[in-house]
Amino acid sequence: MSPSSDAARPGAHTTSPLPLRRDLRADCRRCRGLCCTLLGFTRSADFAVDKPAGTPCRNLAPDHSCRIHDSLHGHGYAGCAAFDCFGAGQAVSESAAHRGGQADPRRMADQFAAARRAREMLWHLREASTLTYDPDTAERIDGLAVVIARLAASAAHPTEVEPLRPDVRALLADVSAEVRVRYNATGEPVGADLAPGADLAGRDLTRDRLCGADLSGALLIAADLRRQDCTGVDLLGADLRAAQLHGADLSRALYFTASQVGAALGDARTLLPPDIPAPAHWVR
Repeated sequence: MSPSSDAARPGAHTTSPLPLRRDLRADCRRCRGLCCTLLGFTRSADFAVDKPAGTPCRNLAPDHSCRIHDSLHGHGYAGCAAFDCFGAGQAVSESAAHRGGQADPRRMADQFAAARRAREMLWHLREASTLTYDPDTAERIDGLAVVIARLAASAAHPTEVEPLRPDVRALLADVSAEVRVRYNATGEPVGADLAPGADLAGRDLTRDRLCGADLSGALLIAADLRRQDCTGVDLLGADLRAAQLHGADLSRALYFTASQVGAALGDARTLLPPDIPAPAHWVR
């Protein structure tokens, strides 16, 4: 198991204004069930029913807890198991409580969306800050972190957060390249079609050498990654719905999230980063 992303690594950038990852994790006990009320969804393989935005989910209890939280997949709510607000839910809920009274639902929905996007960027930048050895890159990360953290802590609108995405993406890509080259020093091809945005849905990847591959944005729906070493694999934005991760080592995969884990399949042998817990629906 790898050390936490919050832990400093030898030689890496260690001083940063970024929040720790433990402060960017959802705590449903401190939330008013915002994702269960503000967000809408359509009946599909991921959701058992239609639910308009702004209406409480029928599984939401009076205390804002989920009645089926431990069996979402079994009840047809796989999409809920794969959702991660990065702690935006409790942050917005507590901010509303501090102001007192009932906030306007539309304004709260905008604030929740903005906070979630900002906190997701901070999640990835925190990882990048512990990986880079380049002082210039570290300085760029810190500069962005100050701006994004301020937006995450305010009643920002999504339009204020979105313009920062390209800069964050460029930084993450630079750090990804810096890290991945360490696992591919010979320049040998990682795989014939293992590339950003590749359509690998349903593919058997158990015999491919993935270590150091850039699979950012790749479609890995129902792909077979059993027992694979995913060290240094860039998974930023990769679609891992129903991907088989049984026995795979993702403890040092890059830009991996709880949302991706929640959408995938795995077991007790699957190694995850220490700040991402195994979901309830995985085979133990």
